[in-house]
Amino acid sequence: MSSLNLDDFTDLIERPDGGVRRDAEARRERQIVPPGALGRLDELGEWLAAARGTVPVRPVERPRVVLFAGDHGVAELGVSARPAGGAEHLVRAVLEGTSPVAVLARRLEVPVRVVDMALDCDPDAFPKDVVRHRVRRGSGRIDVEDALTPEEAEAALRAGVAVADEEADSGTDLVVLGDVSVGGTTAAAVLVAALCGTDASVVTGRGGEPIDDLAWMRKCTAIRDALRRARPVLGDQLQLLATVGGADLAAMTGFLLQCAVRKLPVVLDGVVAAASALVAQRVAFRAPDWWLAGHDSGEPGQAKALDRMALEPLLEQGVRVGEGVGALLALPLVLSAAALAAELPERPAAEKEPEEEQGV
Repeated sequence: MSSLNLDDFTDLIERPDGGVRRDAEARRERQIVPPGALGRLDELGEWLAAARGTVPVRPVERPRVVLFAGDHGVAELGVSARPAGGAEHLVRAVLEGTSPVAVLARRLEVPVRVVDMALDCDPDAFPKDVVRHRVRRGSGRIDVEDALTPEEAEAALRAGVAVADEEADSGTDLVVLGDVSVGGTTAAAVLVAALCGTDASVVTGRGGEPIDDLAWMRKCTAIRDALRRARPVLGDQLQLLATVGGADLAAMTGFLLQCAVRKLPVVLDGVVAAASALVAQRVAFRAPDWWLAGHDSGEPGQAKALDRMALEPLLEQGVRVGEGVGALLALPLVLSAAALAAELPERPAAEKEPEEEQGV
């Protein structure tokens, strides 16, 4: 796209191949394990076959965790258990291999990529490949000011598109998408409440590191105030991201849209990824067909967003840490579904039902 027109995504995004999915369903009917005996694994295998365009489904060979990072000015209000500007330390733990997502990714042999969009630290603190897409240092305090300028919002969304292209071009065949942020769940809750037409209290959660009741009330107030600023710009998704989102959320929105354009399946992590996905759905209604909800984080905003997109979480383990951890835990389930769909043998012809043999 030579100029950023979000309507272009509607034309560029196609649904996964319906004919391939029907072929996958027919193949599943012929396999030795009765249909339905594998539960959601059947549905997963068929979805992946359609997304990858082949029956039997091609195995996922190059999955990757992609984490968009940023600090949010609203954290200054004490809405998070972590200090404002503290995302730098979370990113450092990921890069040093000591965070939960790094430990799991190492065990599962999945590479992790961190993309700094708005960390509140000197860019020299991290390698160039981490910071080269950065838009600004920290996003604005959304209860009283815009998170981004319109130009910054566009730059962030374009950065997400570029990262999606980089991943698709490098051979990544499935993405686990998460965030590393402080204050991000507050911005995400505002986006979900605005797009779902609900009140602040309905979407206000406790965050990855649970907050106490007083912090929850501060968070609810901040979301309420930001919602007043969000409602007048609901018709313009880019302006909505600039007003009450943040550079990481805008980048994730662009990333999700371009992954759908490039037919690259994505497993969503928590409420920040879900909120970005909800914005992307408003841009292009077919885009959610390329996404899976990895898990239920327990955040009410995530549940609201997933329900609106008709995405059912694969796991319910109560994982609240963020960083893509819950979605990464779902990856073995997806890989197992693909293996079973591709490798389970079909019943011998003599064992098929008479109706099958007669083509009825």
